[in-house]
Amino acid sequence: MTRLPLPPSLYADTAVTPVDTPPLDADKRVSVAIVGGGYTGLSTALHLAEQGVEALVLEAQEPGWGASGNNGGHTNPGLKHDPDQIEADFGAELGRRMIAFSYGTTNFTHDLIRRYQIPCEARQNGTLRAAYNEASAAAIEKTAQQCIRRGMPVSYLNREQLREMTGTDRYIGAMLDTRGGDLHPLSYARGLARAAISAGAKVHGETPALSLRREGSRWRIETPRAVVLADKVLLATNGFTDNLWPALRRTIVPVFSSIAATAPLSDDVAQSIMPTRPVLYESGHITVYYRVDQQNRLLMGGRGPMRWIRSPNDVAYLMRYAERLWPQLKGVAWTHGWNSRLAITGDHYPHVHEPTESILISLGYNGRGVALATAMGAQLARRLIGGAKAEIDMPITGIKPIPMHAFWPVGVTTAVFAGRVRDRLGI
Repeated sequence: MTRLPLPPSLYADTAVTPVDTPPLDADKRVSVAIVGGGYTGLSTALHLAEQGVEALVLEAQEPGWGASGNNGGHTNPGLKHDPDQIEADFGAELGRRMIAFSYGTTNFTHDLIRRYQIPCEARQNGTLRAAYNEASAAAIEKTAQQCIRRGMPVSYLNREQLREMTGTDRYIGAMLDTRGGDLHPLSYARGLARAAISAGAKVHGETPALSLRREGSRWRIETPRAVVLADKVLLATNGFTDNLWPALRRTIVPVFSSIAATAPLSDDVAQSIMPTRPVLYESGHITVYYRVDQQNRLLMGGRGPMRWIRSPNDVAYLMRYAERLWPQLKGVAWTHGWNSRLAITGDHYPHVHEPTESILISLGYNGRGVALATAMGAQLARRLIGGAKAEIDMPITGIKPIPMHAFWPVGVTTAVFAGRVRDRLGI
């Protein structure tokens, strides 16, 4: 097969040089085969290789081609649901572990970056979860109090504090978690691949898994040029999940998330926007998120068309919204617009499945995948090595297809439109 070009993103133009990941062209027998070369697959391969386990990654394109190399670049702590809700859903013991794990993922990720000296413009200047209406502000303050009660480095900020931190008077309240941060997503994906390979893992691009079936005591994976026989298999395909495993594709909704980026802003203008350089995501029906990178570019993200885009004009609403937040941006050049597919689950929790003792599946990070998928790599490696006796800090659940899954494109488009109207009306 021919490798598809990367989406026309700012990241593709500015990332570090990719590591060599040649197509698999000879049959292999390995301990663990991993399908998917995003953060989940690469991190798992790295953590397996660190412990001497032979791991082989099969990636249909190249590491970071999907959402791992094309996301907003935010390393955000936690899960979508509040800590109290997590404990209510999964019980006190597992719930506490899930909270500790998920809110610790950003420290885990930035520690890994430092340990392997991955050049990806990583910073840990905090995450703001911001509200522009009273209902959202009350919900965010409730979340902040739950985090503070658990001893987390979290604070609730008022309008005046937010005006100083963001340069706009749009927000009336926000939760600041100092563990959050940002990075260059594609450089990070390539750095993870390089680290995994240096630790002893094998990573093969242009090598899609075409079929997966049992053959004796092992799993047989057909690829275009070769066959892999593996003792265990991890499926880590997220928003690009296909029919490799029965019904798995119908457990997630692959939603496009879009980003527009400016040319480097002047120092004066850049300093007037997010001067302390946290990342921010809004608490609304349709999430908008943004950051200013180390070259003074503003990157604005949010829901866009449910199709591939190639220009900032395809998400003009993000540019208009940026000018609403900071009128000084009028006339600024927007140089890039791109998107990729991430995976949303019906319950908005990440899903880990183990349909047999030698198949593990992890997907559905619901927009929090940079840090969460990275940290899941260590958890999944532990499970792959230790089997059922090796508990992990996320629930392992059955595969449950979403009802009426075939209609997801219509449902998502309708939800995005309705969400934008509700956000404009403040309801």
